[in-house]
Amino acid sequence: MLTDTRIRQLRPNGKVQKVSDGGGLYVQVAPTGTKSWRMGYRFEGRQKTLTIGQYPDVSLADARLAREQARKLLAQGVDPAAKKQEEKSVGKGDEADGRTFEMTAMEWYERKRVEFAPSHARDVLLRLRKHLFPFIGSIPIAELRPRDILRAARAVEETGCLYTARLIASMAARVCAYAQVCEYTDINAGAGLTSVLTMPVEKHRAAVVKPDEFGKVLASLDDYAGHHSVRYALKLLPYVFLRSSELRRGRWEEVDFASATWTIPPERMKMRREHVVPLARQVVGLLHELRELDNGGELMFPSPNSRSQPISDMGLLVALRRLGYSREEICVHGFRSSASTMLNAMGKFSPDIIEAQLAHADKDKVRAAYNRNDYLEQRREMMQEWADYVDDLRDRAMKGAVR
Repeated sequence: MLTDTRIRQLRPNGKVQKVSDGGGLYVQVAPTGTKSWRMGYRFEGRQKTLTIGQYPDVSLADARLAREQARKLLAQGVDPAAKKQEEKSVGKGDEADGRTFEMTAMEWYERKRVEFAPSHARDVLLRLRKHLFPFIGSIPIAELRPRDILRAARAVEETGCLYTARLIASMAARVCAYAQVCEYTDINAGAGLTSVLTMPVEKHRAAVVKPDEFGKVLASLDDYAGHHSVRYALKLLPYVFLRSSELRRGRWEEVDFASATWTIPPERMKMRREHVVPLARQVVGLLHELRELDNGGELMFPSPNSRSQPISDMGLLVALRRLGYSREEICVHGFRSSASTMLNAMGKFSPDIIEAQLAHADKDKVRAAYNRNDYLEQRREMMQEWADYVDDLRDRAMKGAVR
Protein backbone atom coordinates (compact mmCIF):
# COMPACT_ATOMS: atom_id res chain seq x y z
CA MET A 1 0.00 0.00 0.00
CA LEU A 2 1.28 3.44 -0.93
CA THR A 3 1.38 6.53 1.28
CA ASP A 4 1.72 10.18 0.29
CA THR A 5 5.17 10.25 1.89
CA ARG A 6 6.31 7.25 -0.18
CA ILE A 7 4.98 8.80 -3.40
CA ARG A 8 6.69 12.13 -2.73
CA GLN A 9 9.97 10.32 -2.12
CA LEU A 10 9.88 8.57 -5.49
CA ARG A 11 12.61 9.97 -7.73
CA PRO A 12 13.25 9.51 -11.48
CA ASN A 13 16.05 7.07 -12.30
CA GLY A 14 16.13 7.27 -16.10
CA LYS A 15 13.61 4.48 -16.52
CA VAL A 16 9.85 4.15 -16.23
CA GLN A 17 8.96 3.07 -12.67
CA LYS A 18 5.66 1.48 -11.71
CA VAL A 19 4.90 1.33 -7.98
CA SER A 20 1.77 -0.63 -7.06
CA ASP A 21 -0.93 0.32 -4.58
CA GLY A 22 -2.82 -2.93 -5.14
CA GLY A 23 -5.93 -3.87 -7.07
CA GLY A 24 -4.30 -2.88 -10.37
CA LEU A 25 -3.67 0.73 -9.26
CA TYR A 26 -0.14 2.05 -9.53
CA VAL A 27 1.73 5.31 -9.74
CA GLN A 28 4.01 5.61 -12.75
CA VAL A 29 7.15 7.71 -12.50
CA ALA A 30 8.40 8.90 -15.89
CA PRO A 31 12.11 9.55 -16.57
CA THR A 32 11.20 13.25 -16.46
CA GLY A 33 9.91 12.89 -12.87
CA THR A 34 6.22 13.22 -13.78
CA LYS A 35 4.06 10.98 -11.59
CA SER A 36 0.75 9.72 -12.89
CA TRP A 37 -1.94 7.35 -11.68
CA ARG A 38 -2.83 4.35 -13.82
CA MET A 39 -4.77 1.16 -13.40
CA GLY A 40 -4.08 -2.08 -15.19
CA TYR A 41 -6.99 -4.43 -15.85
CA ARG A 42 -8.25 -7.06 -18.24
CA PHE A 43 -11.34 -6.59 -20.37
CA GLU A 44 -12.65 -9.20 -22.80
CA GLY A 45 -9.39 -11.09 -22.50
CA ARG A 46 -7.14 -8.10 -23.29
CA GLN A 47 -4.77 -6.31 -20.96
CA LYS A 48 -5.68 -2.60 -20.83
CA THR A 49 -4.66 0.52 -18.94
CA LEU A 50 -6.83 3.27 -17.48
CA THR A 51 -5.12 6.65 -17.15
CA ILE A 52 -6.48 8.39 -14.05
CA GLY A 53 -4.42 11.58 -13.80
CA GLN A 54 -1.22 13.17 -12.53
CA TYR A 55 -0.08 13.21 -8.91
CA PRO A 56 -0.48 15.40 -6.84
CA ASP A 57 -3.36 16.91 -8.88
CA VAL A 58 -5.11 13.59 -8.31
CA SER A 59 -4.52 12.61 -4.69
CA LEU A 60 -3.93 9.10 -3.40
CA ALA A 61 -7.47 9.01 -1.99
CA ASP A 62 -8.95 10.18 -5.31
CA ALA A 63 -6.94 7.59 -7.22
CA ARG A 64 -8.22 4.83 -4.97
CA LEU A 65 -11.79 6.06 -5.44
CA ALA A 66 -11.28 5.98 -9.22
CA ARG A 67 -9.98 2.41 -8.88
CA GLU A 68 -13.11 1.32 -7.03
CA GLN A 69 -15.37 3.03 -9.58
CA ALA A 70 -13.49 1.28 -12.38
CA ARG A 71 -13.87 -2.09 -10.67
CA LYS A 72 -17.61 -1.53 -10.37
CA LEU A 73 -17.82 -0.80 -14.09
CA LEU A 74 -15.86 -3.96 -14.86
CA ALA A 75 -18.29 -5.96 -12.72
CA GLN A 76 -21.09 -4.53 -14.89
CA GLY A 77 -19.26 -5.55 -18.08
CA VAL A 78 -18.24 -1.98 -18.94
CA ASP A 79 -14.73 -1.01 -20.07
CA PRO A 80 -13.70 1.88 -17.76
CA ALA A 81 -11.24 3.39 -20.23
CA ALA A 82 -13.84 3.40 -22.99
CA LYS A 83 -16.40 4.85 -20.59
CA LYS A 84 -14.01 7.65 -19.63
CA GLN A 85 -13.31 8.45 -23.27
CA GLU A 86 -17.03 8.53 -24.04
CA GLU A 87 -17.73 10.90 -21.18
CA LYS A 88 -14.99 13.25 -22.34
CA SER A 89 -16.23 13.31 -25.92
CA VAL A 90 -19.84 14.28 -25.15
CA GLY A 91 -21.59 16.75 -22.91
CA LYS A 92 -18.57 18.83 -21.96
CA GLY A 93 -18.53 21.44 -24.68
CA ASP A 94 -14.75 21.33 -25.00
CA GLU A 95 -13.37 18.07 -26.38
CA ALA A 96 -9.82 19.02 -25.47
CA ASP A 97 -10.51 19.21 -21.72
CA GLY A 98 -8.45 16.51 -20.00
CA ARG A 99 -7.40 14.91 -23.31
CA THR A 100 -3.86 13.62 -22.87
CA PHE A 101 -1.26 12.87 -25.52
CA GLU A 102 -1.76 9.14 -24.91
CA MET A 103 -5.51 9.37 -25.45
CA THR A 104 -5.00 11.38 -28.63
CA ALA A 105 -2.26 9.07 -29.91
CA MET A 106 -4.44 5.98 -29.40
CA GLU A 107 -7.34 7.66 -31.19
CA TRP A 108 -4.99 8.51 -34.08
CA TYR A 109 -3.59 4.97 -34.08
CA GLU A 110 -7.01 3.30 -34.21
CA ARG A 111 -7.96 5.42 -37.21
CA LYS A 112 -4.67 4.90 -39.05
CA ARG A 113 -3.95 1.26 -38.30
CA VAL A 114 -6.22 0.08 -41.15
CA GLU A 115 -3.72 1.69 -43.52
CA PHE A 116 -0.74 -0.09 -41.97
CA ALA A 117 0.61 -3.53 -42.65
CA PRO A 118 0.15 -5.71 -39.52
CA SER A 119 3.87 -5.70 -38.75
CA HIS A 120 4.07 -1.92 -39.14
CA ALA A 121 1.00 -1.45 -36.92
CA ARG A 122 2.71 -3.48 -34.20
CA ASP A 123 5.89 -1.41 -34.54
CA VAL A 124 3.98 1.88 -34.29
CA LEU A 125 2.14 0.79 -31.15
CA LEU A 126 5.35 -0.51 -29.58
CA ARG A 127 7.17 2.78 -30.20
CA LEU A 128 4.31 4.79 -28.76
CA ARG A 129 4.18 2.68 -25.61
CA LYS A 130 7.92 2.33 -25.14
CA HIS A 131 9.29 5.73 -26.13
CA LEU A 132 6.52 8.35 -25.99
CA PHE A 133 3.85 7.44 -23.43
CA PRO A 134 6.29 7.13 -20.49
CA PHE A 135 7.52 10.69 -21.14
CA ILE A 136 4.53 12.61 -22.48
CA GLY A 137 1.55 10.24 -22.34
CA SER A 138 -0.08 11.94 -19.36
CA ILE A 139 0.46 15.53 -20.57
CA PRO A 140 -2.73 17.20 -21.85
CA ILE A 141 -2.41 17.51 -25.62
CA ALA A 142 -3.32 21.21 -25.48
CA GLU A 143 -0.41 21.82 -23.07
CA LEU A 144 2.18 19.73 -24.89
CA ARG A 145 5.24 21.69 -26.03
CA PRO A 146 8.18 20.90 -28.35
CA ARG A 147 10.58 20.58 -25.40
CA ASP A 148 8.46 17.73 -24.01
CA ILE A 149 8.70 15.66 -27.19
CA LEU A 150 12.34 16.61 -27.65
CA ARG A 151 13.11 15.26 -24.18
CA ALA A 152 11.63 11.88 -25.15
CA ALA A 153 13.54 11.83 -28.45
CA ARG A 154 16.81 12.83 -26.77
CA ALA A 155 16.45 9.93 -24.32
CA VAL A 156 16.41 7.52 -27.27
CA GLU A 157 19.19 9.42 -29.04
CA GLU A 158 21.44 9.04 -26.01
CA THR A 159 21.25 5.25 -26.34
CA GLY A 160 22.74 5.53 -29.83
CA CYS A 161 19.50 4.74 -31.66
CA LEU A 162 19.54 7.86 -33.84
CA TYR A 163 17.16 6.53 -36.46
CA THR A 164 14.60 5.49 -33.83
CA ALA A 165 14.85 8.91 -32.17
CA ARG A 166 13.89 10.58 -35.45
CA LEU A 167 11.09 8.05 -35.99
CA ILE A 168 9.41 8.76 -32.66
CA ALA A 169 9.76 12.54 -33.12
CA SER A 170 8.11 12.20 -36.52
CA MET A 171 5.38 9.99 -35.04
CA ALA A 172 4.67 12.53 -32.31
CA ALA A 173 4.39 15.22 -34.97
CA ARG A 174 1.80 13.16 -36.87
CA VAL A 175 -0.24 12.68 -33.69
CA CYS A 176 -0.05 16.42 -32.95
CA ALA A 177 -1.05 17.28 -36.53
CA TYR A 178 -4.10 15.05 -36.10
CA ALA A 179 -4.90 16.79 -32.79
CA GLN A 180 -4.58 20.21 -34.42
CA VAL A 181 -6.98 19.31 -37.22
CA CYS A 182 -9.43 17.91 -34.64
CA GLU A 183 -9.08 21.18 -32.70
CA TYR A 184 -7.77 19.44 -29.60
CA THR A 185 -4.81 21.84 -29.65
CA ASP A 186 -3.83 25.06 -31.37
CA ILE A 187 -0.29 24.03 -32.30
CA ASN A 188 1.63 21.06 -33.64
CA ALA A 189 4.21 20.66 -30.89
CA GLY A 190 6.15 18.10 -32.94
CA ALA A 191 6.61 20.15 -36.11
CA GLY A 192 10.24 20.52 -37.19
CA LEU A 193 11.77 18.51 -34.34
CA THR A 194 13.70 16.13 -36.60
CA SER A 195 15.78 19.08 -37.77
CA VAL A 196 17.40 19.41 -34.33
CA LEU A 197 18.08 15.68 -33.91
CA THR A 198 21.31 14.03 -35.01
CA MET A 199 21.14 12.65 -38.53
CA PRO A 200 22.23 8.98 -38.57
CA VAL A 201 25.00 8.07 -40.99
CA GLU A 202 23.47 5.94 -43.72
CA LYS A 203 24.91 2.44 -43.87
CA HIS A 204 24.56 0.56 -47.12
CA ARG A 205 23.36 -2.99 -46.72
CA ALA A 206 25.97 -5.59 -47.45
CA ALA A 207 25.80 -6.75 -51.06
CA VAL A 208 28.02 -8.35 -53.68
CA VAL A 209 28.08 -6.13 -56.77
CA LYS A 210 31.04 -7.47 -58.77
CA PRO A 211 29.85 -9.98 -61.38
CA ASP A 212 32.56 -12.58 -60.78
CA GLU A 213 32.04 -12.53 -57.01
CA PHE A 214 28.26 -12.60 -57.46
CA GLY A 215 28.65 -15.71 -59.63
CA LYS A 216 30.44 -17.46 -56.77
CA VAL A 217 27.62 -16.52 -54.40
CA LEU A 218 25.07 -17.93 -56.84
CA ALA A 219 27.01 -21.17 -57.15
CA SER A 220 27.24 -21.54 -53.38
CA LEU A 221 23.45 -21.22 -52.96
CA ASP A 222 23.08 -24.58 -54.69
CA ASP A 223 25.08 -26.16 -51.87
CA TYR A 224 22.52 -25.32 -49.17
CA ALA A 225 21.09 -28.60 -47.90
CA GLY A 226 18.50 -27.36 -45.39
CA HIS A 227 14.69 -27.36 -45.55
CA HIS A 228 13.31 -27.05 -49.08
CA SER A 229 11.40 -23.82 -48.26
CA VAL A 230 14.62 -22.05 -47.32
CA ARG A 231 16.58 -23.69 -50.15
CA TYR A 232 14.18 -22.55 -52.86
CA ALA A 233 13.72 -19.10 -51.34
CA LEU A 234 17.50 -18.62 -51.58
CA LYS A 235 17.50 -19.86 -55.17
CA LEU A 236 14.71 -17.47 -56.16
CA LEU A 237 16.02 -14.34 -54.40
CA PRO A 238 18.59 -13.43 -57.08
CA TYR A 239 15.98 -13.66 -59.85
CA VAL A 240 12.93 -11.78 -58.58
CA PHE A 241 14.21 -8.56 -56.87
CA LEU A 242 11.71 -8.96 -54.02
CA ARG A 243 12.11 -7.88 -50.41
CA SER A 244 12.42 -10.72 -47.95
CA SER A 245 8.87 -10.41 -46.54
CA GLU A 246 7.35 -10.12 -50.03
CA LEU A 247 9.03 -13.37 -51.06
CA ARG A 248 8.68 -15.39 -47.84
CA ARG A 249 4.97 -14.73 -47.41
CA GLY A 250 4.11 -15.64 -50.99
CA ARG A 251 0.96 -17.69 -51.64
CA TRP A 252 0.39 -20.01 -54.56
CA GLU A 253 -2.84 -18.22 -55.45
CA GLU A 254 -0.72 -15.18 -56.40
CA VAL A 255 1.18 -17.06 -59.11
CA ASP A 256 -0.27 -17.37 -62.63
CA PHE A 257 1.80 -20.01 -64.38
CA ALA A 258 -0.07 -19.48 -67.67
CA SER A 259 1.02 -15.84 -67.95
CA ALA A 260 4.25 -16.35 -65.98
CA THR A 261 3.47 -13.60 -63.49
CA TRP A 262 3.44 -13.30 -59.73
CA THR A 263 1.01 -10.62 -58.50
CA ILE A 264 1.67 -9.51 -54.94
CA PRO A 265 -1.31 -7.77 -53.25
CA PRO A 266 -0.96 -4.24 -51.81
CA GLU A 267 -1.13 -5.34 -48.17
CA ARG A 268 2.14 -7.28 -48.56
CA MET A 269 4.03 -4.52 -50.37
CA LYS A 270 6.02 -1.82 -48.60
CA MET A 271 4.50 0.90 -50.80
CA ARG A 272 0.98 -0.51 -50.33
CA ARG A 273 0.25 -1.01 -54.01
CA GLU A 274 -0.08 -4.15 -56.09
CA HIS A 275 3.16 -5.36 -57.68
CA VAL A 276 3.37 -7.61 -60.73
CA VAL A 277 6.56 -9.65 -61.09
CA PRO A 278 7.21 -11.09 -64.57
CA LEU A 279 8.70 -14.56 -64.13
CA ALA A 280 11.63 -15.70 -66.24
CA ARG A 281 11.66 -19.29 -67.54
CA GLN A 282 14.14 -20.27 -64.84
CA VAL A 283 11.86 -18.95 -62.10
CA VAL A 284 8.83 -20.78 -63.49
CA GLY A 285 10.89 -23.98 -63.47
CA LEU A 286 11.96 -23.50 -59.86
CA LEU A 287 8.38 -22.78 -58.79
CA HIS A 288 7.14 -25.95 -60.46
CA GLU A 289 9.79 -27.91 -58.55
CA LEU A 290 8.80 -26.22 -55.30
CA ARG A 291 5.10 -26.88 -55.91
CA GLU A 292 5.77 -30.60 -56.26
CA LEU A 293 7.37 -30.58 -52.80
CA ASP A 294 4.56 -28.52 -51.29
CA ASN A 295 1.82 -31.16 -50.98
CA GLY A 296 -1.03 -28.75 -51.68
CA GLY A 297 -0.37 -26.04 -49.11
CA GLU A 298 -1.39 -22.41 -49.54
CA LEU A 299 1.99 -20.90 -48.64
CA MET A 300 4.87 -21.06 -51.10
CA PHE A 301 7.51 -21.18 -48.35
CA PRO A 302 5.95 -22.80 -45.25
CA SER A 303 8.01 -22.97 -42.09
CA PRO A 304 9.52 -26.35 -41.17
CA ASN A 305 7.74 -25.97 -37.82
CA SER A 306 4.28 -24.90 -39.01
CA ARG A 307 2.70 -25.14 -42.44
CA SER A 308 0.42 -22.23 -41.55
CA GLN A 309 3.39 -19.87 -41.08
CA PRO A 310 6.04 -18.80 -43.61
CA ILE A 311 9.76 -19.16 -43.05
CA SER A 312 11.35 -16.26 -41.19
CA ASP A 313 13.84 -13.68 -42.33
CA MET A 314 16.17 -15.08 -39.70
CA GLY A 315 15.90 -18.48 -41.36
CA LEU A 316 17.27 -17.05 -44.61
CA LEU A 317 19.94 -15.09 -42.77
CA VAL A 318 21.09 -18.17 -40.85
CA ALA A 319 21.28 -20.10 -44.12
CA LEU A 320 23.61 -17.47 -45.59
CA ARG A 321 25.79 -17.62 -42.49
CA ARG A 322 25.95 -21.42 -42.72
CA LEU A 323 27.16 -21.03 -46.28
CA GLY A 324 30.05 -19.01 -44.88
CA TYR A 325 28.98 -15.41 -45.56
CA SER A 326 29.42 -12.84 -42.81
CA ARG A 327 27.10 -9.88 -42.18
CA GLU A 328 29.73 -7.61 -43.73
CA GLU A 329 29.69 -9.62 -46.97
CA ILE A 330 26.02 -10.14 -47.77
CA CYS A 331 22.52 -9.89 -46.31
CA VAL A 332 19.13 -11.04 -47.59
CA HIS A 333 18.24 -7.55 -48.86
CA GLY A 334 21.61 -7.42 -50.62
CA PHE A 335 20.34 -9.44 -53.59
CA ARG A 336 18.16 -6.45 -54.57
CA SER A 337 21.17 -4.16 -54.40
CA SER A 338 23.23 -6.59 -56.47
CA ALA A 339 20.61 -6.69 -59.22
CA SER A 340 20.09 -2.93 -59.22
CA THR A 341 23.80 -2.10 -59.33
CA MET A 342 24.71 -4.57 -62.06
CA LEU A 343 21.68 -3.83 -64.26
CA ASN A 344 22.35 -0.10 -64.08
CA ALA A 345 26.02 -0.75 -64.91
CA MET A 346 25.00 -2.69 -68.03
CA GLY A 347 23.28 0.43 -69.33
CA LYS A 348 20.80 -1.49 -71.49
CA PHE A 349 17.67 -0.86 -69.43
CA SER A 350 16.26 2.47 -68.27
CA PRO A 351 16.70 3.23 -64.56
CA ASP A 352 12.92 3.83 -64.46
CA ILE A 353 12.31 0.23 -65.53
CA ILE A 354 14.74 -1.09 -62.93
CA GLU A 355 13.16 1.05 -60.22
CA ALA A 356 9.69 -0.12 -61.23
CA GLN A 357 10.77 -3.74 -60.90
CA LEU A 358 12.25 -3.00 -57.48
CA ALA A 359 8.86 -1.49 -56.49
CA HIS A 360 10.46 1.68 -55.21
CA ALA A 361 8.28 4.70 -54.49
CA ASP A 362 7.88 7.25 -57.26
CA LYS A 363 6.98 10.74 -56.08
CA ASP A 364 5.46 11.49 -59.47
CA LYS A 365 2.12 9.65 -59.22
CA VAL A 366 1.42 9.93 -62.94
CA ARG A 367 4.77 8.43 -63.81
CA ALA A 368 4.30 5.77 -61.11
CA ALA A 369 1.08 4.65 -62.79
CA TYR A 370 2.87 4.57 -66.14
CA ASN A 371 5.63 2.44 -64.67
CA ARG A 372 3.20 -0.13 -63.31
CA ASN A 373 1.08 -0.37 -66.45
CA ASP A 374 3.22 0.22 -69.53
CA TYR A 375 6.58 -1.07 -68.32
CA LEU A 376 5.36 -4.63 -67.84
CA GLU A 377 6.58 -6.02 -71.15
CA GLN A 378 9.86 -4.12 -70.86
CA ARG A 379 10.30 -5.51 -67.37
CA ARG A 380 9.51 -8.99 -68.66
CA GLU A 381 12.28 -8.67 -71.23
CA MET A 382 14.68 -7.34 -68.59
CA MET A 383 13.88 -10.10 -66.09
CA GLN A 384 14.51 -12.83 -68.68
CA GLU A 385 17.78 -11.26 -69.76
CA TRP A 386 18.82 -10.86 -66.12
CA ALA A 387 17.96 -14.52 -65.39
CA ASP A 388 20.07 -15.65 -68.34
CA TYR A 389 22.93 -13.46 -67.12
CA VAL A 390 22.59 -14.87 -63.59
CA ASP A 391 22.76 -18.43 -64.94
CA ASP A 392 25.83 -17.59 -67.00
CA LEU A 393 27.60 -16.12 -63.97
CA ARG A 394 26.75 -19.20 -61.91
CA ASP A 395 27.87 -21.63 -64.63
CA ARG A 396 31.19 -19.87 -65.11
CA ALA A 397 31.80 -19.77 -61.37
CA MET A 398 31.08 -23.48 -61.06
CA LYS A 399 33.53 -24.19 -63.88
CA GLY A 400 36.12 -21.96 -62.27
CA ALA A 401 36.22 -19.78 -65.38
CA VAL A 402 34.93 -16.49 -64.03
CA ARG A 403 37.03 -13.65 -65.44
